[in-house]
Amino acid sequence: MNLVTGGAGFIGSHLVSALLAEGEEVRVLERPGADVGHLPLDRVEVVSADIRDKAALVQATRNCRHVYHLAADPNLWRRNVREFDAINHQGAMNTIHAALDNGAERVLHTSTESILTPAGFSGGPVEQLELKESDIIGPYCMSKFRADAAVRQLAAAGAPVVLVCPTLPIGPGDRLLTPPTRLALAFCRGELPAYLNCRLNLVDARDVATGMIAAMRKGKPERRYLLGGHNYQLADWLGVLGELIGRPLPRWTVPHSVAMAVAFCSEQWATHVTGEVPLATVTGVRLTRRSMFFDPAPTWKELGLAVRPVQESARDAVDWYRSLGWLR
Repeated sequence: MNLVTGGAGFIGSHLVSALLAEGEEVRVLERPGADVGHLPLDRVEVVSADIRDKAALVQATRNCRHVYHLAADPNLWRRNVREFDAINHQGAMNTIHAALDNGAERVLHTSTESILTPAGFSGGPVEQLELKESDIIGPYCMSKFRADAAVRQLAAAGAPVVLVCPTLPIGPGDRLLTPPTRLALAFCRGELPAYLNCRLNLVDARDVATGMIAAMRKGKPERRYLLGGHNYQLADWLGVLGELIGRPLPRWTVPHSVAMAVAFCSEQWATHVTGEVPLATVTGVRLTRRSMFFDPAPTWKELGLAVRPVQESARDAVDWYRSLGWLR
Protein backbone atom coordinates (compact mmCIF):
# COMPACT_ATOMS: atom_id res chain seq x y z
CA MET A 1 0.00 0.00 0.00
CA ASN A 2 1.16 3.54 -0.83
CA LEU A 3 0.05 6.42 1.37
CA VAL A 4 -0.02 9.89 -0.21
CA THR A 5 -0.59 12.73 2.25
CA GLY A 6 -2.02 15.75 0.48
CA GLY A 7 -3.14 13.43 -2.31
CA ALA A 8 -5.96 15.72 -3.44
CA GLY A 9 -3.60 18.65 -4.00
CA PHE A 10 -1.90 19.87 -7.18
CA ILE A 11 1.11 17.55 -7.25
CA GLY A 12 -0.57 14.97 -5.01
CA SER A 13 -3.46 14.27 -7.39
CA HIS A 14 -1.01 13.71 -10.26
CA LEU A 15 1.03 11.39 -8.02
CA VAL A 16 -2.09 9.38 -7.17
CA SER A 17 -2.94 9.06 -10.88
CA ALA A 18 0.60 7.96 -11.74
CA LEU A 19 0.66 5.31 -8.99
CA LEU A 20 -2.74 3.95 -10.02
CA ALA A 21 -1.58 3.80 -13.66
CA GLU A 22 1.19 1.45 -12.50
CA GLY A 23 -1.30 -0.81 -10.72
CA GLU A 24 -0.33 0.33 -7.21
CA GLU A 25 -2.72 0.41 -4.26
CA VAL A 26 -3.17 3.95 -2.95
CA ARG A 27 -4.45 5.44 0.28
CA VAL A 28 -4.87 9.22 0.41
CA LEU A 29 -4.72 11.27 3.59
CA GLU A 30 -6.38 14.67 3.39
CA ARG A 31 -7.34 17.26 5.98
CA PRO A 32 -10.95 17.17 7.22
CA GLY A 33 -13.23 19.06 4.86
CA ALA A 34 -10.85 18.90 1.88
CA ASP A 35 -12.40 18.45 -1.56
CA VAL A 36 -11.54 14.94 -2.78
CA GLY A 37 -14.31 14.59 -5.37
CA HIS A 38 -11.88 14.81 -8.29
CA LEU A 39 -10.03 11.69 -7.12
CA PRO A 40 -11.06 8.25 -8.47
CA LEU A 41 -12.83 7.33 -5.24
CA ASP A 42 -13.68 3.86 -6.50
CA ARG A 43 -9.95 3.10 -6.73
CA VAL A 44 -8.41 4.87 -3.74
CA GLU A 45 -8.96 4.72 -0.01
CA VAL A 46 -9.41 8.18 1.51
CA VAL A 47 -8.57 8.94 5.14
CA SER A 48 -9.61 12.24 6.67
CA ALA A 49 -7.09 13.38 9.27
CA ASP A 50 -5.02 16.37 10.35
CA ILE A 51 -1.25 15.81 10.22
CA ARG A 52 -1.03 17.58 13.57
CA ASP A 53 -2.94 14.64 15.09
CA LYS A 54 -0.32 12.01 15.98
CA ALA A 55 -2.84 9.30 16.89
CA ALA A 56 -4.65 9.67 13.57
CA LEU A 57 -1.36 9.35 11.70
CA VAL A 58 -0.53 6.11 13.48
CA GLN A 59 -3.77 4.69 12.06
CA ALA A 60 -3.31 6.22 8.59
CA THR A 61 0.22 4.85 8.09
CA ARG A 62 -0.55 1.26 9.10
CA ASN A 63 0.25 -1.40 6.49
CA CYS A 64 1.87 1.17 4.19
CA ARG A 65 5.06 0.12 2.45
CA HIS A 66 5.73 3.52 0.92
CA VAL A 67 4.63 6.86 2.38
CA TYR A 68 4.75 9.99 0.23
CA HIS A 69 4.46 13.07 2.42
CA LEU A 70 3.23 16.06 0.41
CA ALA A 71 0.68 17.60 2.80
CA ALA A 72 1.63 21.17 3.69
CA ASP A 73 0.41 24.72 3.67
CA PRO A 74 1.91 26.06 0.38
CA ASN A 75 0.82 29.66 0.88
CA LEU A 76 3.18 32.44 1.92
CA TRP A 77 0.80 34.16 4.37
CA ARG A 78 -1.29 33.02 7.31
CA ARG A 79 -3.14 35.09 9.83
CA ASN A 80 -1.58 32.96 12.56
CA VAL A 81 2.01 32.42 11.42
CA ARG A 82 2.62 29.78 14.11
CA GLU A 83 0.48 27.41 12.08
CA PHE A 84 3.19 27.21 9.43
CA ASP A 85 5.52 25.43 11.84
CA ALA A 86 2.73 23.28 13.27
CA ILE A 87 1.77 22.02 9.79
CA ASN A 88 4.88 22.16 7.63
CA HIS A 89 7.47 21.20 10.26
CA GLN A 90 5.83 19.41 13.19
CA GLY A 91 3.13 17.86 11.00
CA ALA A 92 5.77 16.51 8.64
CA MET A 93 7.72 14.91 11.46
CA ASN A 94 4.55 13.46 12.95
CA THR A 95 3.86 11.76 9.61
CA ILE A 96 7.38 10.49 9.07
CA HIS A 97 7.81 9.11 12.59
CA ALA A 98 4.40 7.39 12.45
CA ALA A 99 5.30 5.80 9.13
CA LEU A 100 8.70 4.59 10.33
CA ASP A 101 7.29 3.30 13.61
CA ASN A 102 4.71 1.33 11.60
CA GLY A 103 7.44 -0.32 9.54
CA ALA A 104 7.29 1.62 6.28
CA GLU A 105 10.11 0.52 3.99
CA ARG A 106 10.59 4.04 2.63
CA VAL A 107 9.25 7.52 3.28
CA LEU A 108 9.52 10.44 0.87
CA HIS A 109 9.37 13.99 2.20
CA THR A 110 8.55 16.93 -0.07
CA SER A 111 10.64 20.02 0.60
CA THR A 112 10.84 23.20 -1.55
CA GLU A 113 13.25 25.16 -3.72
CA SER A 114 12.60 28.33 -1.72
CA ILE A 115 15.01 27.17 1.02
CA LEU A 116 17.90 26.28 -1.28
CA THR A 117 19.39 29.65 -2.20
CA PRO A 118 21.15 32.01 0.19
CA ALA A 119 21.45 35.73 -0.53
CA GLY A 120 23.92 36.29 -3.38
CA PHE A 121 23.45 32.80 -4.85
CA SER A 122 24.32 32.91 -8.55
CA GLY A 123 23.93 29.29 -9.56
CA GLY A 124 25.60 25.95 -8.96
CA PRO A 125 24.79 22.65 -7.24
CA VAL A 126 22.26 22.96 -4.42
CA GLU A 127 21.51 19.32 -3.58
CA GLN A 128 24.01 19.28 -0.70
CA LEU A 129 24.04 23.02 0.04
CA GLU A 130 24.14 23.80 3.77
CA LEU A 131 22.14 26.89 4.75
CA LYS A 132 21.55 28.50 8.15
CA GLU A 133 18.29 29.78 9.58
CA SER A 134 19.60 33.32 9.04
CA ASP A 135 19.55 32.59 5.26
CA ILE A 136 15.82 31.80 5.28
CA ILE A 137 13.05 34.26 4.36
CA GLY A 138 9.73 34.36 6.22
CA PRO A 139 7.75 31.92 8.38
CA TYR A 140 6.63 29.65 5.53
CA CYS A 141 10.19 29.06 4.34
CA MET A 142 11.43 28.67 7.91
CA SER A 143 8.89 25.91 8.60
CA LYS A 144 9.96 24.04 5.46
CA PHE A 145 13.66 24.59 6.26
CA ARG A 146 13.28 23.09 9.74
CA ALA A 147 11.46 20.06 8.34
CA ASP A 148 14.14 19.66 5.67
CA ALA A 149 16.89 19.77 8.31
CA ALA A 150 15.11 17.26 10.56
CA VAL A 151 14.59 14.84 7.67
CA ARG A 152 18.24 15.06 6.68
CA GLN A 153 19.23 14.27 10.26
CA LEU A 154 17.01 11.18 10.20
CA ALA A 155 18.53 10.08 6.90
CA ALA A 156 22.07 10.60 8.22
CA ALA A 157 21.18 8.34 11.15
CA GLY A 158 20.14 5.58 8.75
CA ALA A 159 16.40 6.10 8.41
CA PRO A 160 14.97 5.17 4.96
CA VAL A 161 13.79 8.72 4.23
CA VAL A 162 14.18 10.31 0.79
CA LEU A 163 14.07 14.09 0.29
CA VAL A 164 12.80 15.83 -2.86
CA CYS A 165 12.68 19.55 -3.65
CA PRO A 166 10.24 20.46 -6.43
CA THR A 167 10.71 23.87 -8.00
CA LEU A 168 7.71 26.02 -9.10
CA PRO A 169 4.96 23.64 -10.29
CA ILE A 170 2.92 24.54 -13.37
CA GLY A 171 0.46 22.73 -15.61
CA PRO A 172 -3.13 21.53 -15.23
CA GLY A 173 -4.85 20.27 -12.10
CA ASP A 174 -4.26 22.96 -9.47
CA ARG A 175 -7.71 23.16 -7.92
CA LEU A 176 -6.38 24.80 -4.74
CA LEU A 177 -4.92 27.72 -6.71
CA THR A 178 -1.43 27.73 -5.26
CA PRO A 179 0.56 30.98 -5.78
CA PRO A 180 2.03 30.15 -9.24
CA THR A 181 -1.39 29.19 -10.60
CA ARG A 182 -3.05 32.27 -9.09
CA LEU A 183 -0.48 34.42 -10.89
CA ALA A 184 -0.88 32.60 -14.23
CA LEU A 185 -4.66 32.74 -14.03
CA ALA A 186 -4.69 36.43 -13.14
CA PHE A 187 -2.55 37.16 -16.20
CA CYS A 188 -4.73 35.03 -18.48
CA ARG A 189 -7.82 36.88 -17.26
CA GLY A 190 -6.27 40.28 -17.82
CA GLU A 191 -6.25 40.97 -14.08
CA LEU A 192 -2.50 41.55 -13.80
CA PRO A 193 -1.85 45.23 -14.56
CA ALA A 194 1.85 45.02 -13.62
CA TYR A 195 4.40 42.45 -12.53
CA LEU A 196 7.61 42.15 -10.57
CA ASN A 197 10.15 40.38 -12.74
CA CYS A 198 12.17 37.56 -11.16
CA ARG A 199 14.04 34.37 -12.03
CA LEU A 200 12.15 31.09 -11.67
CA ASN A 201 12.55 27.42 -12.37
CA LEU A 202 9.33 25.96 -13.79
CA VAL A 203 8.43 22.27 -13.76
CA ASP A 204 5.26 20.44 -14.74
CA ALA A 205 3.48 18.97 -11.73
CA ARG A 206 3.04 15.70 -13.65
CA ASP A 207 6.82 15.43 -14.05
CA VAL A 208 7.26 16.10 -10.34
CA ALA A 209 4.89 13.18 -9.63
CA THR A 210 6.83 10.73 -11.79
CA GLY A 211 10.07 12.04 -10.28
CA MET A 212 8.74 11.33 -6.80
CA ILE A 213 7.96 7.73 -7.69
CA ALA A 214 11.44 7.24 -9.13
CA ALA A 215 13.08 8.91 -6.11
CA MET A 216 11.07 6.71 -3.75
CA ARG A 217 12.21 3.58 -5.54
CA LYS A 218 15.78 4.46 -6.48
CA GLY A 219 16.80 7.54 -4.47
CA LYS A 220 19.56 7.66 -1.89
CA PRO A 221 18.39 8.85 1.54
CA GLU A 222 21.35 11.14 2.24
CA ARG A 223 20.84 13.60 -0.61
CA ARG A 224 18.20 15.95 -1.98
CA TYR A 225 16.58 15.31 -5.35
CA LEU A 226 15.93 18.57 -7.18
CA LEU A 227 12.74 18.00 -9.17
CA GLY A 228 13.12 21.05 -11.37
CA GLY A 229 12.55 21.99 -14.97
CA HIS A 230 13.36 25.08 -17.01
CA ASN A 231 14.83 28.45 -16.00
CA TYR A 232 12.64 31.38 -17.02
CA GLN A 233 12.33 35.05 -16.23
CA LEU A 234 8.77 35.73 -15.09
CA ALA A 235 8.30 38.00 -18.12
CA ASP A 236 9.23 35.12 -20.43
CA TRP A 237 6.81 32.73 -18.68
CA LEU A 238 4.00 35.26 -19.04
CA GLY A 239 5.02 35.60 -22.67
CA VAL A 240 4.51 31.86 -23.20
CA LEU A 241 1.02 32.10 -21.72
CA GLY A 242 0.33 35.27 -23.69
CA GLU A 243 1.06 33.56 -27.00
CA LEU A 244 -1.59 30.96 -26.21
CA ILE A 245 -4.35 33.39 -25.29
CA GLY A 246 -3.43 36.38 -27.41
CA ARG A 247 -2.55 38.68 -24.55
CA PRO A 248 0.47 41.01 -24.35
CA LEU A 249 2.62 41.41 -21.27
CA PRO A 250 1.35 43.85 -18.65
CA ARG A 251 2.38 47.37 -19.49
CA TRP A 252 4.26 48.09 -16.30
CA THR A 253 6.91 46.41 -14.21
CA VAL A 254 6.89 47.11 -10.48
CA PRO A 255 10.03 48.34 -8.67
CA HIS A 256 10.97 46.11 -5.75
CA SER A 257 10.51 48.93 -3.21
CA VAL A 258 6.96 49.58 -4.42
CA ALA A 259 6.13 45.87 -4.40
CA MET A 260 7.42 45.57 -0.84
CA ALA A 261 5.28 48.50 0.32
CA VAL A 262 2.19 47.03 -1.35
CA ALA A 263 2.90 43.60 0.18
CA PHE A 264 3.36 45.03 3.66
CA CYS A 265 0.12 47.01 3.50
CA SER A 266 -1.77 44.07 1.96
CA GLU A 267 -0.61 41.72 4.70
CA GLN A 268 -1.51 44.19 7.45
CA TRP A 269 -5.00 44.65 6.00
CA ALA A 270 -5.47 40.89 5.62
CA THR A 271 -4.14 40.11 9.10
CA HIS A 272 -6.07 42.74 11.01
CA VAL A 273 -9.21 43.26 8.92
CA THR A 274 -10.29 40.79 6.24
CA GLY A 275 -8.54 37.50 7.07
CA GLU A 276 -8.39 36.82 3.31
CA VAL A 277 -5.27 36.03 1.26
CA PRO A 278 -3.49 39.35 0.58
CA LEU A 279 -2.82 40.78 -2.86
CA ALA A 280 0.93 40.30 -2.32
CA THR A 281 3.05 38.84 0.47
CA VAL A 282 6.25 40.12 2.03
CA THR A 283 7.85 36.67 1.78
CA GLY A 284 6.94 36.43 -1.90
CA VAL A 285 8.40 39.83 -2.72
CA ARG A 286 11.58 39.15 -0.77
CA LEU A 287 12.06 35.84 -2.60
CA THR A 288 12.04 37.67 -5.94
CA ARG A 289 15.41 39.14 -4.97
CA ARG A 290 16.96 35.68 -5.00
CA SER A 291 17.79 33.73 -8.11
CA MET A 292 15.73 30.56 -8.44
CA PHE A 293 17.64 29.35 -11.49
CA PHE A 294 18.77 25.76 -10.97
CA ASP A 295 20.34 22.85 -12.82
CA PRO A 296 18.19 19.77 -12.15
CA ALA A 297 19.93 17.69 -14.83
CA PRO A 298 21.92 15.54 -12.32
CA THR A 299 18.70 14.54 -10.55
CA TRP A 300 16.85 13.57 -13.72
CA LYS A 301 19.88 11.70 -15.06
CA GLU A 302 20.16 9.66 -11.87
CA LEU A 303 16.43 8.93 -11.88
CA GLY A 304 16.40 8.08 -15.60
CA LEU A 305 13.68 10.61 -16.48
CA ALA A 306 13.20 13.84 -18.43
CA VAL A 307 10.83 16.80 -18.16
CA ARG A 308 8.43 18.09 -20.80
CA PRO A 309 8.73 21.54 -22.43
CA VAL A 310 7.25 24.56 -20.69
CA GLN A 311 5.10 25.24 -23.75
CA GLU A 312 3.32 21.90 -23.30
CA SER A 313 2.65 22.62 -19.63
CA ALA A 314 1.30 26.08 -20.47
CA ARG A 315 -0.99 24.78 -23.22
CA ASP A 316 -2.41 22.03 -21.01
CA ALA A 317 -2.90 24.48 -18.12
CA VAL A 318 -4.79 26.98 -20.28
CA ASP A 319 -6.96 24.21 -21.74
CA TRP A 320 -7.72 23.02 -18.21
CA TYR A 321 -8.61 26.55 -17.01
CA ARG A 322 -11.04 26.80 -19.91
CA SER A 323 -12.57 23.38 -19.20
CA LEU A 324 -13.48 24.58 -15.70
CA GLY A 325 -14.88 27.88 -16.94
CA TRP A 326 -12.10 29.90 -15.35
CA LEU A 327 -11.35 31.56 -18.70
CA ARG A 328 -13.84 32.80 -21.25
